Amino acid sequence: MARLASERQAQILALLLPVGLLGGAYISQYVFGLYPCEMCWWQRYPHFAALAFALLSFVAPPRRIWIALAGLAIIVSGLIGAYHAGVEYGWWQGLTACSVTALGDGDPLDAIMNAPLIRCDEVQWSLFGISMAGYNFLLSTFGGLAVLWLLGRRKGDAL
Repeated sequence: MARLASERQAQILALLLPVGLLGGAYISQYVFGLYPCEMCWWQRYPHFAALAFALLSFVAPPRRIWIALAGLAIIVSGLIGAYHAGVEYGWWQGLTACSVTALGDGDPLDAIMNAPLIRCDEVQWSLFGISMAGYNFLLSTFGGLAVLWLLGRRKGDAL
């Protein structure tokens, strides 16, 4: 019974983490104008995979495998976030090329030429000295580890 409760908690956490973090990323992009750089996109891809795995865990057996894959994908996003944060803080060099986020429905060339240029090595937003990539590292890494820990709990283990 306790194992089933832990598995259910892991399943819910594996679903809510990518939903929340992707939701925050899209709100920051479309509401607050913080457009993603190339490495920001790299962090989103594992969350898309985690979301798909978490949703699969509700409908397809074996549920524990899908939850574990979701947890691992969340951790991967966190590790990419750690790398990106290191680039932002100048701890190591990242991409040497810049990327743009094309916007609009009109002429694609015009959209690309007028899109904002987003550098991966510049912090667009921070809170308490931690960038969005840094928060993704913290939330995704520890959240993904929590998913795996909950999944591995045995009956009688203390919370």
